[in-house]
Order: sequence, then structure tokens, then C-alpha cells
Amino acid sequence: MAGQNGNRRIVFIGSDHAGFEAKQHIIDYIREKGYAESVTDLGTHSDKRVDYPDYGVAVAKAVTGHKNAFGIVICGTGIGISIAANKVPGARAALCTSPLHAEMARKHNDANILALGGRTTPLPEMESITDTWFRTEFEGGRHRRRVEKIHALTEKQG
Repeated sequence: MAGQNGNRRIVFIGSDHAGFEAKQHIIDYIREKGYAESVTDLGTHSDKRVDYPDYGVAVAKAVTGHKNAFGIVICGTGIGISIAANKVPGARAALCTSPLHAEMARKHNDANILALGGRTTPLPEMESITDTWFRTEFEGGRHRRRVEKIHALTEKQG
């Protein structure tokens, strides 16, 4: 199935226990809307307590290792899991609490991982954020230079 921009995209998704129910809902929603050729669930697979960095990093590594890949990470607030995901070089995880955040994260930052808060964002709002995320393209231009500067930061430290 082609994405909105005609590319065949894959989505990797992961959550901790606090994001488990929301993750299951968003997986079904992405499939229903046809936003991805495939959706890979990297866990967790229950609401049993786990550590969010494990899942944020797993998604980020999967996204940065594939062309046309996007990620979604969900923990209680989306904060911790996005911080963990952003430790992986090439990951650009953005915590989005509104469709406007999702639009700007994609347009201006070429964010490749959407972070959501399972305890802080209602499911209908997550759906709206997800819609905007997948329908919005990176503008490039002056924003490309800025994204390249962000990548240079991790290259200098690595």
C-alpha cells in the first residue's frame, strides 16, 4: 500500500505498559486508514510494567535502519520515550500533543518518530494527530539545512 506521497512506507511502533492500550488502538487505526504498507509492533505486548527506554530505542533503531520508515512511540506522557528515542543517531522523535505539533514536526523538522502520551492524550486526539502526521510532508528548503545541523551534532559526539 502506498503512503500519501506515493512511497511505500513502513511503520515501527512501540510502547511501555502505560502506552500499551493506546498502541494497540493506533496500530488498528493506521491499518484501517492505509497509512503504511506494514506496521511492525516492537512491544511491549502487555500492560505489565516495563522500561520505556527499551522500546523507544528499539523503534528508533528500526526507523533509522530502513528507508521510508516512520516510528510511533507511546509511554505515559510521551516525554521519556521520546528522549530515549532521540539518543539514537538519525532519530528525530517529536512529542506531539496536537495536530499543529504533528504538522510542524513533519514540515519543519522532518521528524521520523511520533511520540504520544498514553495517559495524557485521549484516543480521538491521537487519531487526529496521527492523521496530520501521515498527511504532512517535509518542506525541505531552509529547513533541510537545520535538520542537517541537528544530525551534525550527533556525528561530532560519536
